[in-house]
Amino acid sequence: MSDTYSSIASASTRPAGIGALRVEVIADLVCPFCFIGKRRLDAAMRAVHGPVETSWYPYQLNPQMPDNGMTLTDYLTERFGTPRAVQPTLDHLKAEGSTHGIAFDFDRIERVPNTLAAHQLMHLADSRGMDQAALADSLMSAFFEHGRDIGDREVLIDIARPYGLSEESVIQVIEDRGIREAVLHREKQVRDSGIGGVPGFLLNRRLLVVGAQDIDSLINAFDRAMFGEGNDEVESPALH
Repeated sequence: MSDTYSSIASASTRPAGIGALRVEVIADLVCPFCFIGKRRLDAAMRAVHGPVETSWYPYQLNPQMPDNGMTLTDYLTERFGTPRAVQPTLDHLKAEGSTHGIAFDFDRIERVPNTLAAHQLMHLADSRGMDQAALADSLMSAFFEHGRDIGDREVLIDIARPYGLSEESVIQVIEDRGIREAVLHREKQVRDSGIGGVPGFLLNRRLLVVGAQDIDSLINAFDRAMFGEGNDEVESPALH
């Protein structure tokens, strides 16, 4: 198995059976490519006949982000030089997102948050056996479509409520140092594996799909992971 993801794979003792599909998603919740990749993954999984199990790994695009985040203008200027420099990419994302039911509205985003608390909320959902994918979709939608600050605990409490997570449980998981360290350790596993970009999809602990692949490519990768021989990596030249 490739060194790129061997340390992630070694963390699990639950191999997928023949014809079964296990997908481990590596993503950040303020990554627009991850949002598109997640929607494409959803569509690809609907096309697969058989059991599908998914779980999510935390990944922070901006691990040094201040706890209270920063303004979108400052973020774009720091990362790309000027907000105008990234406008073609934003326009492309809007067009591509619309084909997957995503209404990107970058004009509504005032701040780019630190996403650690949101990843801790995802950890809580996982510990409760809940649908992490649905929660991730809600978090990304809140940020990208409604401009909500998903680093703010009140926003996280509001997003978590429809999933049956109480205000007390959300506050507890955000303030729990042990959970914080567990999430950071899980992210470190990803980085130590050599993965430096997201989204990533680890299929059946044998094949890594990198980037927001198109639906047909994901379906082909599913087939290779479930029935193919050997280990492989797939890299996307498009959205990544």
